[in-house]
Amino acid sequence: MELKRDLGLGAAISIVIGTVIGSGIFLVPHDMIARVHTLGMVFFIFVFGGLLSLAGALSYAELGAALPEAGGEYAYLREAYGPFWGFLYSWTQMWVAKSGSIATLATGFFLYLANFFPFLEKILGKIPLPLGPSGTPLEIKYGQIFAIILILGLGGLNYFGVKIGGDVQTAVTIVKVALFCAIIVMGLLLGKAHEPTLTSSIPLTSAGFFAALVAALWAYDGWNNISMVASEVREPQRNLPVALIGGTLAVMAIYLCANWAYFHVLTPEQVGANPRVAAEMMRRVVGEWGASAVSIAAMISIFAALNGSILTGSRVPYAAARDGLFFRAIAWVHPEFRTPGISIISLTVWASVLIVLSGGYKELFTYVIFASWILYGMATAAVIVLRRKRPDLPRPYRTLGYPFVPLLFVSVAALLVISTLLDSPSESLKGLVIVLAGVPFYYYWKSRSTRQPTASNVPIQASNRRK
Repeated sequence: MELKRDLGLGAAISIVIGTVIGSGIFLVPHDMIARVHTLGMVFFIFVFGGLLSLAGALSYAELGAALPEAGGEYAYLREAYGPFWGFLYSWTQMWVAKSGSIATLATGFFLYLANFFPFLEKILGKIPLPLGPSGTPLEIKYGQIFAIILILGLGGLNYFGVKIGGDVQTAVTIVKVALFCAIIVMGLLLGKAHEPTLTSSIPLTSAGFFAALVAALWAYDGWNNISMVASEVREPQRNLPVALIGGTLAVMAIYLCANWAYFHVLTPEQVGANPRVAAEMMRRVVGEWGASAVSIAAMISIFAALNGSILTGSRVPYAAARDGLFFRAIAWVHPEFRTPGISIISLTVWASVLIVLSGGYKELFTYVIFASWILYGMATAAVIVLRRKRPDLPRPYRTLGYPFVPLLFVSVAALLVISTLLDSPSESLKGLVIVLAGVPFYYYWKSRSTRQPTASNVPIQASNRRK
């Protein structure tokens, strides 16, 4: 049973924009200014992070058009370096990167919902284990329970068909882009500008720069997600490059305009003092109702990103399971809805567990970025490797600026991983341990796949016998 090509160009672009613009742009300017201290450096890092994401999108456009398979990077790494690296990517996405991203988005959703229902930030109970900050007992908030219910609900929605998930993604993305544009226009036209403050007495450090870059890249994270559902996109050789490049450029423009509006109204000190930057800006422009409106816009934005992450992320473990390199049941495709139902359920359940175990919002996005960018760098380098290894591979689109564009991405990815490890060793090492824990499982599943057919092959063989 195969997945169905039910996603058109509009849905593909909506997945890119809708998955990228989530909670990050509402929250991370606060973390960035605390690290780099000046308005100019915040804008520089947002531009740098956008160009870096664009370099990745340009590279992935070639890979996606050449290998339009389920799982995206799983297929690229498998073809370039062998099945071990493809497996390690799927393992990382399942247990660390994509599940952690879903947990982070759901946590951001409840942080904004708490504006209307403050009890969500109250402590429901404590787990008497040293899993909290600095080894303290882990606190469970009411909002975390709500976030779990939200994740499981969206998982159920995507279970019933990729077209349903794609239609929801398109509709919600249109709404949230319109709301974002309204917030930007109101901030720039109605907000009272403050005196320019371009300098700071606090010196910039390399650790501060890379920590701010991690925050910016979390805001841009998700530009690659459309590649994960490549096997369900119509005319992938044309639509994947258009969605990747066009969607990334649109997000970059929206982010720069949003920060222009934020810092037009708020000083760097005010941004650093208010975690909910967009809400604080609108409060100063039109009053309390403006802050409430931003909270609603943020929740709509996060909802779309959360839906897109579940829709795309569930295809990665499914692709590995089809090759016999993951739990066999995850390769199951629902005969009526044509979705990887068990994979969707597994991903959402584990993301719910991470909400409880992984701590706060900042810890979660650091946890995600570190693990993700190790394999993002390797996947982008696959453009160069496959040009040498598979020169015969059809390439409807070729990377603009090759080989300099992918080399730039890979170089910065390596520096980012090293800097994040030094700056946030606890969160980084947790992610790394889970990644390496997959190695013995790979050899176990590999040995099984050489002895018996995979789950995905069984129905096909049975069908051939009937014929």
